[in-house]
Amino acid sequence: MSRHLAFPSLLIAILLCGVPVSTSADTVIELPVLAAIRQNNLGVFEILMMWWDKKPEPNPIQLQWLLGGVRLGNDHLGAMAQAFAYAVERTPSVQHSGTVSVQGVAYQPIGSDGPSAGAAMAVGFIALFKGDHIQRGIALTGTIEPGGQIGPVGSIPDKIRAAVREGYRTVLVPRGQMHDPRWNLIELGFQLNVTVKEVETVDEAYQLMTGQRI
Repeated sequence: MSRHLAFPSLLIAILLCGVPVSTSADTVIELPVLAAIRQNNLGVFEILMMWWDKKPEPNPIQLQWLLGGVRLGNDHLGAMAQAFAYAVERTPSVQHSGTVSVQGVAYQPIGSDGPSAGAAMAVGFIALFKGDHIQRGIALTGTIEPGGQIGPVGSIPDKIRAAVREGYRTVLVPRGQMHDPRWNLIELGFQLNVTVKEVETVDEAYQLMTGQRI
């Protein structure tokens, strides 16, 4: 594992609770996450709710995953922890203490292919730390790789269909995956009236999703 993804002090707590009533809407990031399922080619759309209490303790900062009707395996938690550690490193001017909570919201319990949400989660955590907002109507799929590169994923057409079904009009995909022996995303984009863009790094995706630079 690359040095910048190693975060030995990171604590992962698995709790059963919801978003605190006192949490301000301005401090909550709503992050779209796209997934594929074996039963069909329609894909699945989820929303990850992220919020940060900004308390002085615990220090170092803690990440907790709140179970909210979405079944996520160890791979997903691993990708989330990687994304979280990367976001902490990329925001060195921020005082990282307190607890960041993440809760999944979906229409039905599913099993996500978690690693493919790594890049999106990195964007979400960085936005949370910087106080930026994720623009509505744009979603991202891709793994997070060393150096903030966005790595390849599978079942992209299914994920695009899921995004379009929820009214999203721009989907960001890893660079080099527009054409594949299994799909042509340019053609699919025309068919579904959705803009499909390639992105190479988390920085590039962040600017498109928030309108801000890291």
